[in-house]
Amino acid sequence: MIELPSKIEGKKFDLYKLEQKLKPIGYTIGGNWDYDHGAFDYKIDGEDGYEFLRLPFHAIDGQLDANNCMVELGRPFLLSHEYQSDIDQRVDAAGAFNQFQEPVDEDASFPTQFIDNGKALVQELESVLISE
Repeated sequence: MIELPSKIEGKKFDLYKLEQKLKPIGYTIGGNWDYDHGAFDYKIDGEDGYEFLRLPFHAIDGQLDANNCMVELGRPFLLSHEYQSDIDQRVDAAGAFNQFQEPVDEDASFPTQFIDNGKALVQELESVLISE
């Protein structure tokens, strides 16, 4: 994980309006959210796993699944998940239902060739979210 300090840290937004600004530029709400916190992810690469920029947020007024939820942005960071490149030999009965492979390393070292991409993405976030 590589933290990228940004001017957007601590900024507050209506979650719905924030999502409307971030989706068109390639962000999705990550699957690891809860009622009071979550993150937007931008997938940078996906060759043998995936590298992405994550923009964390937490609710400051309301719950994430409710209308008019206000969130505060945290510090963006680069994260890498490395997946197995071969067949998973640990097959059990759940394998017929769960087709997703466990990561080899959920916090793999981040490839240096994508760090500049991450910094550019943070600058784009700043221009999209602060320019108003």
